[in-house]
Amino acid sequence: MAHALPHDRLGSGGHAVLVVHNWFGDRSTFAGLQPWMDTTTFSYVFVDLRGYGEAVGHAGEYTVSEAAEDLLATADALELPEFSVVGHSMGGMIAQHVLLKAPNRVRCLVGISPVPASGVPLDEESWELFAGAAWTPENRRAIIDMTSGHRLPGPWLEATVRRSVECSDRNAFRRYLDSWAGTDIHEHIAGNETPVLVCGGAHDKALPPEVMRDTWLRWYPNAELEVFADAGHYAPEEVPLALVALTEGFLARS
Repeated sequence: MAHALPHDRLGSGGHAVLVVHNWFGDRSTFAGLQPWMDTTTFSYVFVDLRGYGEAVGHAGEYTVSEAAEDLLATADALELPEFSVVGHSMGGMIAQHVLLKAPNRVRCLVGISPVPASGVPLDEESWELFAGAAWTPENRRAIIDMTSGHRLPGPWLEATVRRSVECSDRNAFRRYLDSWAGTDIHEHIAGNETPVLVCGGAHDKALPPEVMRDTWLRWYPNAELEVFADAGHYAPEEVPLALVALTEGFLARS
């Protein structure tokens, strides 16, 4: 059964925005954005998905569909009839499930290096790396290093791995992989006219800008793509000011 998720609410503006974290982190991954956000125009809700952060002990199936139901339950608990959704990586797939389940409630979507609606087919070697990350911190480090373009400092990589291990349940982490990588809903969202902003990183080796063009921009007629020249997969931490400015400019137009 869906239930409201642990969350922080920032701002009192009339435009509500649900913010969904990535596979490696809980809602704290957005902490670097919060001091610079427009809290007069927007009201942001940063959630912890089941198995993460304050929701580590919450039992569930740990699927992107279940996560979308929980987001809707959170919006209901906060009495938000209409909202936008910002999703980072795995959170971008979850945002699309929210759109499918409640199309009349979603104003717009923002995907930050977001997983496409087709999921992410992985070859055998990549699957072993990603699946093993649930149990092996070295696998997590290799993935984070690869997806950020092998260009970020070792201490940051190590801190990101440490946070991901501490903030997530390993079984939930592993089960989410099956769901975000293996779920394909693109036939259901193709042609959806909801405004969409896709933020990509030029150094992202897993979901590079060309993947965004071949998926998100093909399936959403009102989608636009912006590429950060100085970021990989982790724009909220790599280019926080640019990400806030870009996102809020888009939200203000929607």
